Amino acid sequence: MTANAPPFALQDMAGEPRRFPSGRPSLIAFVKEDCNTCNLVSPLLEAFHQVWGETADIWMLGQSADGNAILKDRHGLTLPILDESALKTSLAWDFDIVPAVYWIGADGERRAQVEGFVREEWERLAEQVARDLDAPAVPVTWSDYPEWRPGCGSKHLDPDIHDRLLADAEDSPIRARRIEIASSDDIDEFMFDQGFSDGLPLVPPTPERVLRMLSGTTRHPQDIVAVVPPNMAPATVEKVAINAVMAGCRPEYLPVVIAALEAVCTDEFNMHGVTATTMGAAPVLVVNGPVRNRIGMNMKLAALGNGNRANATIGRALRLVVRNLGGARPGGVDRSTLSSPMKFTMCFAEWEEGSPWDPLHVERGFQREDSVVTAFAMTSGPVQIVDQESRKPDQIAGTLGLGLEGVFLPKIHRMPVDALLVVCPEHVKTLTCEGEYSKARLRERIQTVTARPLREMVANEVSGAGIPVASAAKMSETMLATPTPKFADGKFIHIVVAGSEAGKFSAAFHGWVTGSAGSAVVSKKIED
Repeated sequence: MTANAPPFALQDMAGEPRRFPSGRPSLIAFVKEDCNTCNLVSPLLEAFHQVWGETADIWMLGQSADGNAILKDRHGLTLPILDESALKTSLAWDFDIVPAVYWIGADGERRAQVEGFVREEWERLAEQVARDLDAPAVPVTWSDYPEWRPGCGSKHLDPDIHDRLLADAEDSPIRARRIEIASSDDIDEFMFDQGFSDGLPLVPPTPERVLRMLSGTTRHPQDIVAVVPPNMAPATVEKVAINAVMAGCRPEYLPVVIAALEAVCTDEFNMHGVTATTMGAAPVLVVNGPVRNRIGMNMKLAALGNGNRANATIGRALRLVVRNLGGARPGGVDRSTLSSPMKFTMCFAEWEEGSPWDPLHVERGFQREDSVVTAFAMTSGPVQIVDQESRKPDQIAGTLGLGLEGVFLPKIHRMPVDALLVVCPEHVKTLTCEGEYSKARLRERIQTVTARPLREMVANEVSGAGIPVASAAKMSETMLATPTPKFADGKFIHIVVAGSEAGKFSAAFHGWVTGSAGSAVVSKKIED
């Protein structure tokens, strides 16, 4: 309990303003009409007013405007009843139970407080007030009252009301511009019309929802998470939270969204290029570490599809931030020829427990106990790789390699392009059925089975793509016969495990150009 009570200005039932502090001692009682204990003490408060009302303010603050009239008529009250239905004063005074009664000196110092009804406490309160005022005691037959009655939860602590009050408070962390919508407007249609949406309905980002979302992180709401391309707009934690609300996230997802945004807004990831390319690249997020289980991410059945709130909304929240803050909208900077469903969302967790290998984040230099999100710039996927017949490790590894030949185009080899290979558990079992089968061996096998003579990559009547005929004419027969693997280096093949334990269907995401002319894979540790 702080030394001085917060000031307030409220109206009584006659419409007259009442201000606290008033320069006089005050007995302030917070009540609500539907609380039996508040009704029990109402005659007591009236008796206090009758005896001490000339020298002290004896005020009842009712938490329901309609209930105030009911209390007045039910108990024949003459003491001032103030309208506290907005509940802002209740929030500022920070109590849990009504009735909540405070005895406050003329100097504003709190001298006594009771909540609920304990007869001995109320007797002591009455004695202290009489003593402080040097006034007669109130004639109360205390034995007529029960020894104890529980109070009721204050109305301002109702979860929906409490969040709204916090959002509207003077010290609210919310600083974003608020848009007032006419009562006759359809809020969902309004958000579509304003261009906030990715084409799907949004959750309205009300102040209370945003405040609730901010509870998911310890970071200050005005901290700048990243500068978002292409508009190079600063994204504060608050603005990320707003878009996370619209995407349908829960508060516990927010740290993952923040880390993902940090990853894609690096120079290495090159979000501007990813957005602007006509090839239609989009971020694919892979989450590792304890956070997967803590927030209920899907890494098994349908891991790359619909049905899981965390997977779907984390990826969508990132896309909405890039759209609404960065300005990456189709027809503007986003010039994708066909685009991709991944521009709605693509986020999943690796099933580390079902993998025989180090998980992705450990490969990338993090500790196993770290929670990490890794961002890939991908142009297509997930493309299924089907093999229900192979029974030997090198056979299934060969199938996975052949499934990756379509990255960009089968005729294009030795490109510095990333691929994300998602190996299903049944294929993992086949890979390891004769013992250990390392990721390095799998990458080597992929490079081996995809090696093709350069001659097959020369433009021809079947396809004009590939090595120009004029360039091929300058090559020796030995060079044209040289087998060339699909990838410029095995390091461009990123491998994770996910999916149902039943079904021999792995998948691949095809990347965009890697390096300074394109995008590098970026991982960020997730911090609360």
